[in-house]
Amino acid sequence: MNQEYFFKNAKWIGAKNRTEESFSVVRNYFELDCIQKVKFNVLGLGFFKCYINGICINPDTFLPLSSDFEAGCDPVDEVISCHRVYVPSFDITDFVKPGRNSIAIHYGGGWYTHKARVFGLPKVIYCITAESGSETRHFVSDENCLVGKSFVSAYNFTWEEHHDFTDSEGCFWEDYDDSSWENAVCTESLETEYCETDCPWDKLIKVLPVRKVKETAKGIIYDCGENTTGYPVLKLSAEKGEKICVNFSEELAADGSLDPTHIHGQQFTMVADGRTSVIQPEFTWFGFRYFEVIGKAEPMGVKVIHSDVPVSSDFECDNETLNWIYKTFVHTMHCNMHTGHPSDCPHLERRGYTGDGQLTCNAVLTTMDAKALYEKWMQDIADSQDVLSGHIQYTAPYIRSGGGPGGWGCAIVEVPYQLYKHYGEKEILEKYYGNMRRYIDYLESHSEYGLVTSDKKGEWCLGDWCGPNILYPDKDITSHNQQVVLPAAMVNTYFMVKSLQQMCEIARIIGKDDDIAEYEEKISYRKGAITAAYFNAFDDNFIMNVQGANSFAVDIGLGNEKTYENMKSYYKKLGHYDTGIFATDIVTRLLFENGDSDLAVDLLTQDGDQGYEHWRKNGATTFHEYWDSNRSRSHSHPMFGAPVAYLFEYLLGIKQTENSAGYKSLVIEPMSVDRFSRMKGSITTPDGVISVSYENQSGKVHFNINIPENTTAVFRWSGKENVLTQGTNEFVLSI
Repeated sequence: MNQEYFFKNAKWIGAKNRTEESFSVVRNYFELDCIQKVKFNVLGLGFFKCYINGICINPDTFLPLSSDFEAGCDPVDEVISCHRVYVPSFDITDFVKPGRNSIAIHYGGGWYTHKARVFGLPKVIYCITAESGSETRHFVSDENCLVGKSFVSAYNFTWEEHHDFTDSEGCFWEDYDDSSWENAVCTESLETEYCETDCPWDKLIKVLPVRKVKETAKGIIYDCGENTTGYPVLKLSAEKGEKICVNFSEELAADGSLDPTHIHGQQFTMVADGRTSVIQPEFTWFGFRYFEVIGKAEPMGVKVIHSDVPVSSDFECDNETLNWIYKTFVHTMHCNMHTGHPSDCPHLERRGYTGDGQLTCNAVLTTMDAKALYEKWMQDIADSQDVLSGHIQYTAPYIRSGGGPGGWGCAIVEVPYQLYKHYGEKEILEKYYGNMRRYIDYLESHSEYGLVTSDKKGEWCLGDWCGPNILYPDKDITSHNQQVVLPAAMVNTYFMVKSLQQMCEIARIIGKDDDIAEYEEKISYRKGAITAAYFNAFDDNFIMNVQGANSFAVDIGLGNEKTYENMKSYYKKLGHYDTGIFATDIVTRLLFENGDSDLAVDLLTQDGDQGYEHWRKNGATTFHEYWDSNRSRSHSHPMFGAPVAYLFEYLLGIKQTENSAGYKSLVIEPMSVDRFSRMKGSITTPDGVISVSYENQSGKVHFNINIPENTTAVFRWSGKENVLTQGTNEFVLSI
């Protein structure tokens, strides 16, 4: 759709002397007679807040959603497939009145002027559509709007926001005197597609109380009880011209001060105007648990802000580590859902890394109602694909970042595949099938002797990521190359083969059977290359069987009957993970798939430095970037949460049959029942809620299983199958 569809004859406008850092307020007035319905389409670039008659209609949002906004800012030597911007629409009928009404739009900053990829200068466009009987009137942005200076005087989206209130009183109010303001000037239009989306926005989720931790020489340190995203709300009592500073951190140092390692440069400052007022940041959020207030201000609470993605599952058992893993993964994902995409972390980068996102999407879609978010993000991934080579970027929307040609780019296959498996809509596969094929061609062109050995020139070519230091455990190793032993080429070629295997299935689903022989030939060739390069026939292992090397091979059908057994024996003896983000997921899943669920549970619950219990017992409320928390820059990374899906698929036993999608056909087969006294959980499918619960009492297991309508299911136990009915199924079995 084009600009006129949403904005009629409106014009993009802004202040005369704009810079990338500038923030402005646009004001105008419109007259209404009899009112039936009033609709408001608006875009402020970067973020914006709108006020109708002095009332903010979109508080605690970060709009518009992130996207590749417009042409002219593509990667070096590449042409992005599509540029689009998502137009928010508001029903403002309840905010207006007959007669004169005021509108004020506060805008600037955000992803549009982010220093890592500046699209353009701040600007705004709007169209108000008022219906009264058979009459429709449009009020649009143009040169008659007035522009004033914002109180946001310094800003960096990922670090800081500074307010100066000494000369800004009431600029959003209906009766504010704007007679001294200048007229807006017309600015350049966007070279982009204008779109609608049902992707959820950021919003206020809850308000956390705060607890005073310590008084320092400078100020007071507070704790909001959990690592979260959002900001404190402050009641100012400072004199005019006095400065208030708020610093944030995920952790405290040993002396009770903010840990400087986890401040990440985050700061909110303001200059008071002498009035008692309530203040919060306008155009950024922070990732933190602790914050220090320096100056005359009192925190009233912490607003938790993230995308409005509801939890659609529950899980609880008699093992606190597993309970913590489930709850903490959901919380960590919420902290990393902002502006329409899943991110790597909510503070340092905030980017939609395709590696992190494709790895965790199965667990997210299992536990949360995230369909609309991931459909929008999938469009971002496709939009950022290079039309010249087929290259998939490491982040979507694109910002130059690091990654690799397998675990990152293969999101183009994995994300639509998981959306199909969870929701059963093959249209998502048809829509992106061509993108998948182009990316496979790209991997072919970056291969040597059957192995994917490179990515875009001058960029990273990672395999696995964030593995523990197994070669030099007594040294402080921070270089990725010294942490991950596995050759990147092996991992990247694994992902190519895995994607091709999924594409064989996809081709059957969407009627592209003629392509399957081509994929099978590529699979055979690549598997042969991996075996020739990395398999040791003397001990039946790949790459010494460390850091999950055998798991990558076994998962795509390589090795022999001893290769998996070697992997199992290795982790049984080791007793903990030695894996990066991808292998942790694969090792855990393979153990469950092969019936070794007790070992999988042992790894998930072990009490050692390289495990989830290590984080839990040290008070973590979000997953960390590395197993070694001291090495982690970020203490809010969701990557190691991918195995959460297996709590439902294997421990509760909610599995789809081989050719099922959308949970139409199920096998309920709980694992490791004998080691738990109780377990219960549920997921929400397109047809309703599937729930499984049991209690283990003196060798008798009492099951309660609910199956929704339009779903067939069998219960598998001790080699026998029983057909389940729709609705509630209760029975008692012996272990």
